[in-house]
Amino acid sequence: LGTVTAIGEQANLIDRHGRIPRLKQILAIDAISACVGGFLGASSVTAYVESAAGVAEGARTGLHSVFVGLFFLVCIFLSPLVALIPVFAASPALILVGFLMLRSVLEIDFDSVETGIPAFLILIGIPLTFSIAHGIGLGFITYTALKIFSGKIKDVSPLMYGIAAVFLWLFIGG
Repeated sequence: LGTVTAIGEQANLIDRHGRIPRLKQILAIDAISACVGGFLGASSVTAYVESAAGVAEGARTGLHSVFVGLFFLVCIFLSPLVALIPVFAASPALILVGFLMLRSVLEIDFDSVETGIPAFLILIGIPLTFSIAHGIGLGFITYTALKIFSGKIKDVSPLMYGIAAVFLWLFIGG
């Protein structure tokens, strides 16, 4: 959901209320692709993060994803040649995608302790733990704890409490 929001903002696809049009359809397609990818033995399949590069170049309709898919098909036949290139050669492309996604950090309200600290912990937690899930978990736990300690218990949804509890249980050794 965070990546959909980031790409939507970058592509100026957010409506005047800050919502993403047809969000349910976007998430349904993502869920279906993740299921198909899992069935085929691939890791979770989503195109959102990769779309940052396309959006930065002006892509808005998703047609660029079709061409990227076709290029991947061509790469199947070139994979023995590609295997000769060291893995770290992809680093510049990953740095560029990360840079393009970093624009969303400007939208974080760092003046608010209740949102700034959890966001900061997510930003540093992901690379320090080598896990996106663990970094997000740190943010969820911190956000929930700060809301509880500041007396704003009702500002947190029951789902957020549940997710934070699961992450806390995981981190403690569950």
